[in-house]
Amino acid sequence: MTEATTGTASPQAVPDDPSAGKAGRGRLLTTLTVLSVTLVISVLAGIALGPTVVPLGDVVRFLTAALTGGSIGADEVSGYSIVWHVRTPRVLLAAVVGAGLAVVGVAIQALVRNALADPFVLGISSGASVGATAVVVFGVFAGLGVYALSAAAFLGALGATVLVYLAARGPLGLTPLRLVLTGVALAYGFQALMSVLVFLSPNGQAARTVLFWLLGSLGSASWESLPLAAGAVLVTVVVLLRQSRSLDVLSLGDETAASLGVDAEALRRRLFLLTAAVTGLIVAVSGAIGFVGLVLPHVVRILVGSTHRRVLAVAPLAGACFLVWVDLVARTAFAPEELPLGVITALIGVPVFIVLMRRRGYLFGGR
Repeated sequence: MTEATTGTASPQAVPDDPSAGKAGRGRLLTTLTVLSVTLVISVLAGIALGPTVVPLGDVVRFLTAALTGGSIGADEVSGYSIVWHVRTPRVLLAAVVGAGLAVVGVAIQALVRNALADPFVLGISSGASVGATAVVVFGVFAGLGVYALSAAAFLGALGATVLVYLAARGPLGLTPLRLVLTGVALAYGFQALMSVLVFLSPNGQAARTVLFWLLGSLGSASWESLPLAAGAVLVTVVVLLRQSRSLDVLSLGDETAASLGVDAEALRRRLFLLTAAVTGLIVAVSGAIGFVGLVLPHVVRILVGSTHRRVLAVAPLAGACFLVWVDLVARTAFAPEELPLGVITALIGVPVFIVLMRRRGYLFGGR
């Protein structure tokens, strides 16, 4: 989990948006076009490449057959199964998770007005981890079969959401500082509880299994797990885009927001519930993948400026492209062994974030 440092200036509170005007709109359109093409190429590459390489022509043919009900040769069943049943849902889920983490990262940074915030700063992922650990260690919800881990993780995330909300809400409402401090404190508590569960486990492999899940993995991706996550991310993007002007105002402070007719308390409460629910769903299907929601929003702001409408339009595409390639590296770097996704995102995210912070003219999303 990436901790936020309270008191840091908002990443969006930049009065002069460098993307304003015709030049900014042109840059936005170019960025969206390039990222859309890149995403299509990335998805095809992610499906074709792996421990067993499937020629791109065969990938296109298998996908066409699956979508149109076409036929394939008897000797191609193995390749078809790899493409359609294994890699396609995994690559698409990687794109969905990457998009969701990136866009939720933008919303969280606006919610707590903190440039160092990410989707896990509110303790939601730690709560989900407790639920997942209970499944791995003690077989909770075993009756749900393959869905036990995801169900327990999501319920743990919901429980964490309720606790954070009740603990953070004070006389002045849901303030950014109380949210961050409460989320960080409860996250440590959830992590301690998770450690106790692992310590008491009768299963010697529990610690390794829990650690791998905590660092993120798409190994359990399936067509059944894709629709709910994709739908939740899509709804989140649409809702946040509709609230983009309010997010711009919120980043300027509660007093300024009130003077401009925005109820900061009500907006912050809606954002908290929305981002918590989506984060819980994402963690339930992929584990806790760090740095995507922290670094990608900053990169996007450099590309298109700090206006939320532009950032929210580009961030999902950037996050999707990024995580598809991260997942590909995780599957192929040490094949047949698979690396946790969080290891790769941290190896990339830490130096990139340091470079961004030291970049001449860069100040939390501005130039």
